[in-house]
Amino acid sequence: MNMINNPKIQTGINNISNEWFRANIDRKTLKNLSKRSDYEGWKHIIIFTTSLVGLGLLSVYTWQTWWFVPVYLAYCMLWGGADAIWHECGHGTAFKTRKLNNFFYKIASFMNNFEPVRWKWSHSLHHSYTASIDPHDYEVDGSIFAKHTFISFILNFVPGIGFLTIHKSLYVEILKHAFGIETNVMRDCIPDDKVKNCIISSRIFVTLWIIIIISSIYLISPLPILLFLIPKFFATFNGIWGMTQHMGLQENVKDHRLSTRSVRLNPIFSFIYWKMEYHIEHHMFPMIPSYNLPKLYEVIKSQLPEPQTLYQAYKDIIPAVIKKSKNPEYFIPVQVPNN
Repeated sequence: MNMINNPKIQTGINNISNEWFRANIDRKTLKNLSKRSDYEGWKHIIIFTTSLVGLGLLSVYTWQTWWFVPVYLAYCMLWGGADAIWHECGHGTAFKTRKLNNFFYKIASFMNNFEPVRWKWSHSLHHSYTASIDPHDYEVDGSIFAKHTFISFILNFVPGIGFLTIHKSLYVEILKHAFGIETNVMRDCIPDDKVKNCIISSRIFVTLWIIIIISSIYLISPLPILLFLIPKFFATFNGIWGMTQHMGLQENVKDHRLSTRSVRLNPIFSFIYWKMEYHIEHHMFPMIPSYNLPKLYEVIKSQLPEPQTLYQAYKDIIPAVIKKSKNPEYFIPVQVPNN
């Protein structure tokens, strides 16, 4: 049975069931924090795009020199920031104007290899049933549900390591969907009347890949492929903060403070991540734009665990990965305020 079509299972990307713990906040404050801004959306997009184009041109300029390696890795890390744009636009909170959210959602989806129909519905389920086993939250397969060894966990952060597991990548998933092959995530997350849209969208992705590959052949240069097709393979550094979201925490619990982690990042990383380091806050109140999450934190911080630095987070995560590989039931206990 398609879980989204099961009337007992309710999903909504900006809705949280009353069964979940939510921090106390007055309605007026919540309403003000939930206001969206075209200015904030455009500000982020313009800085991001200008920086990315600049690094892309610098990559072309330094091609076939040793300088290409650090410049290209910086380009890929920034390219990985499209993940945050995809995420915020998917929630409809990046811009006040809906059409802008939809437009940049599709652009960022391609950059991330996130086919937009599939990821709309799997992310909706992720918010309605965070870290749930049944229904299955596919977005924490690499964190809470992962069975890493210490070595396999560390390898996640090595640039280009994804080529070794390309058979498990989103490229293969999109190819399957393009050929109409049903995958688990298609069966479990996408409503039956949206499956055709997923297939069409996947075929558009594959067509764009082919155009990029043909461009490289025509130009007798790998640069189109390097710049537009495979940057995500080298954006593994972004996983350093992405992995902190749920890694090692508790599953099947209706309290985001126990299944989700907030961290603190430097201004550059925070920009690339578009404030998603305030991740407990985001899961509690997904209708609040990311650029307002720091303000939300100040309002509800007495009801949340202390945010961690990346060092503190990985000081917990690495031992947890080792313990969980031996005992799948293990999770990091979190101290939450009593109020």
